[in-house]
Amino acid sequence: MRTTLLIHCPDQSGIISAVTGFIHGKGGNIVYLDQHVDEEAGVFFMRLQSEFDASSMEFALLEREFEKQLATLYKMQYQFYPGEERPKMALFVSRYNHCLYDLLSRYHSGELSVDIPFILSNHKDLQPIAEQFDIPFHHIPISKETRQEAEKKQLELLLSAEVDFIVLARYMQIVSSLIIDHYPTKIINIHHSFLPAFAGAKPYHAAFKRGVKIIGATSHYVTEELDAGPIIEQDVAAVSHTHSVKDMIAKGRDLEKIVLARAVQFHVDRKTMVYNNKTVIFS
Repeated sequence: MRTTLLIHCPDQSGIISAVTGFIHGKGGNIVYLDQHVDEEAGVFFMRLQSEFDASSMEFALLEREFEKQLATLYKMQYQFYPGEERPKMALFVSRYNHCLYDLLSRYHSGELSVDIPFILSNHKDLQPIAEQFDIPFHHIPISKETRQEAEKKQLELLLSAEVDFIVLARYMQIVSSLIIDHYPTKIINIHHSFLPAFAGAKPYHAAFKRGVKIIGATSHYVTEELDAGPIIEQDVAAVSHTHSVKDMIAKGRDLEKIVLARAVQFHVDRKTMVYNNKTVIFS
């Protein structure tokens, strides 16, 4: 049995020794360990992977013993994950297909170790893609008048499918607290890095008119404050006066696919920790 342990707590002497000693004492073999100290905040972060003989240790018992022996003593916030667990990822989309195709291709090839119980959209445009990959598709239209009822239907689907996290693969709707409160730091979004400098319906056109020299994409966890959640991954590409608006859009969409895929992979691999609206991303 392989487990992944994520910890953050007030920094103090002896934490690494205590945690590794606990794992060793339970018959575990540590195969990975990385740690970081935010000296300004005085907070310790650690990611640890270990292997146990499946016949000698039950996961639930291991978690209870860790809580009793270490977590309370060191005031730890922690998560234990069994290594064989495949998280369930729901995909929310609208009309753009580039991020959806990219994630589904990675899923189909086995590169992305998740289960996808459904794809949800406020339009029907991308239903053929869901059918192509044999994934259930749910169409829930949203308007100003129906938003509240639509989000209740979304939440019912998420809970009934026991979804672990949500990816907004260019879902062009604001997600309200009704969903966010059920999935804190478990909703991943992607957007172009022009926000907020080039907000609106045509950010690449606005950037082109300003003669920008760099474009980018940002993936972050969703919070109630629009596009202000903890950043998971970013990347940029250089552009020049030789690039047209069409060129910039193409480059931007390539970046969006890559950045979103990296962010999702970090989340699936349990490499992200959120603290004070920032993230610690382990290698």
